Amino acid sequence: MMAPREPKVLRTVLNSLVVVTSLAAPAGQVCALTRPPQSASVPLEAGSLRSISVWLKDSGRDGYLAAEVADTVGIPRGRTEEVVEAKQRGYRTDNVLRIAQVPADERRDFLLFMVQRPDGEVYFYHSTVHEGLKKAFLSIPGQNLVVPLEPDEAQAGFQQEVAYWQDKVQ
Repeated sequence: MMAPREPKVLRTVLNSLVVVTSLAAPAGQVCALTRPPQSASVPLEAGSLRSISVWLKDSGRDGYLAAEVADTVGIPRGRTEEVVEAKQRGYRTDNVLRIAQVPADERRDFLLFMVQRPDGEVYFYHSTVHEGLKKAFLSIPGQNLVVPLEPDEAQAGFQQEVAYWQDKVQ
């Protein structure tokens, strides 16, 4: 396991993810809305999301989310905002890069997980602490494609990311 990347490196990696996403499809083409199934795991997941969010706010590095990505995943921003300031952490393990972000501004509410695989595919999971998973999609740069994830696949991937980041918190 590598140590967290320096903020400038994270910004560069995130900027690359932004370019991939913004080139792959206009914001209007990604509109999957995925709600987690109502089950006994939701309260546990909510507690995990809360602890991850608090941890990122306390120990995250300064970063940002480009306007195009915010629009694509459904994170509200002001008309003139070109970036949404965020607190973030990133880790690379076995050539898989994971980045988690929360808003730097307390008035916003989001928790974004991004997972870039060695083949270049990038999974995005947009959630809030109170509502859980809101949207999930996959960017496939080699095919210039962005596709919403099926609900079961989205929920399984999201829960895997929650477990991954919860492990970092402890």
